[in-house]
Amino acid sequence: DAARGPVIVLSRAHPNLVRELFRMEVPEIDSGSVIVMGIAREAGSRTKIAVSSHEEGVDPIGSLVGQRGVRVQTVINDLAGEKIDIIQYDTDASRFIANALSPAKILQVNLTDMDHKVALAEVADDQFSLAIGKGGQNVRLAAKLTGWKIDVRSPKEVASSEEVAAAAAMTEKESAAEE
Repeated sequence: DAARGPVIVLSRAHPNLVRELFRMEVPEIDSGSVIVMGIAREAGSRTKIAVSSHEEGVDPIGSLVGQRGVRVQTVINDLAGEKIDIIQYDTDASRFIANALSPAKILQVNLTDMDHKVALAEVADDQFSLAIGKGGQNVRLAAKLTGWKIDVRSPKEVASSEEVAAAAAMTEKESAAEE
């Protein structure tokens, strides 16, 4: 039985779903006073969304959060509790990378290789695991959002996004082997 007429295909995992949900909740996006600069997403788990505004007096993060968090909470509920980090976009790559690694507090970001877009983020010891995130998720999403390969270093520890990904893959293999 062949289907007739138009067909709608909706991917709940696509980053544009988050973009459209925010567009429906935040009139400032629709009017163009807040611009979504990028979205990095691991569907069902966490999203990082970078926003900016060129209009005086418009707080892009505040616009997405809404009064007492009501706007972002609506989107979180639509996505069945997926965590959402709203990031301030910055044309300065080191500031953007530091913002993208939130909620971790970054001491400084060195752009170590401009050609290959490699950066080193330095964090205090107590911020290291927060910057990396569970299974490397925070640094992975920050790298995806910014387009930079991010290495995270604290005075005690150093981990590159590759090492984190390899460690996460090993953990997944080990837990799959245990089942």
